[in-house]
Order: sequence, then structure tokens, then C-alpha cells
Amino acid sequence: MTTIKLNIMDNSKLRKEINHLYEQTDQVTVAKWGLALAKHVLIHAKIDYNSIDELIDGFKENENWQVNNASLSDLRQASFNIHKLAQKCDSEITKTALRAAGQAVSSGHVKEHAIIASDYAIKTIGLLYSNDINSITLEREWQVNDLKRIRK
Repeated sequence: MTTIKLNIMDNSKLRKEINHLYEQTDQVTVAKWGLALAKHVLIHAKIDYNSIDELIDGFKENENWQVNNASLSDLRQASFNIHKLAQKCDSEITKTALRAAGQAVSSGHVKEHAIIASDYAIKTIGLLYSNDINSITLEREWQVNDLKRIRK
């Protein structure tokens, strides 16, 4: 079981289910899922990921890595660039959503970063909806279902 590294309100049953699926899934598939969940939470946070160069570049680097067309060094740098962007944000929601994206991009470097991205997505939802457990549960359900979809 991966350790939750963030202080978040969560649905622990669904987090355990994600962890179980994650442990049985190869790193490329987990990286695809990480990008999907990052895009999903960015949409919730009203961030147009197609208009921010760091996100465009980071997602492309991860996709290139998935087909052996990018180095880990390039992938890490793309992730660092997203995290630098997050550090400059005044909005905690924007900052947290960008951190989810940065973690998702780096999932090609370290598989566990996809799980950390999923936790940042939950933190983002918590910030957006005042830690409403129903909203958080809906997001975790989406994450579980999307990981199952991508694994097929």
C-alpha cells in the first residue's frame, strides 16, 4: 500500500481500491492514467491545459516516454517546469491542480508519482468543494473507473 503523503479528506475504501489496481498495473498504463486524471482535475479547476506551454510540453514528454521516445531526464525536467509554475501561483486551487499535473508527468520516472497525482487531484476537489465527502467520493470513483478503463 502506498502512503498518502498529503493531508487530505478522502474516501479510504476507494483509495485502497486504486492502490490495489495500481500495484497490478504496468508503469506505462499508470502513466497514461496519470495524464488522464491530471487533465480531468485541471478541467475541474478551470485551467485550460492546452494553453499553458509547461503543461503541453509535460504531457507530450510523458506520451513520448510511453513509446520510448523521451529520456527520463527530459521527463523530469518537464515535470520540474510544471512544479515551478505551481510555485508561482497565488491560488491554492490552481497550485494544487498543477502539482497533480507535475506528479502525473513524472510518473514515467517513478510509477508512484501517479498515485501522488491522484491524491493531489483529491486535494484539489477538496479545495474546490469545501472538503465535501460526496464530491471527493465522486472523484475517487472517477479515478477507479478510469484506471479500469485504461487497463483494458
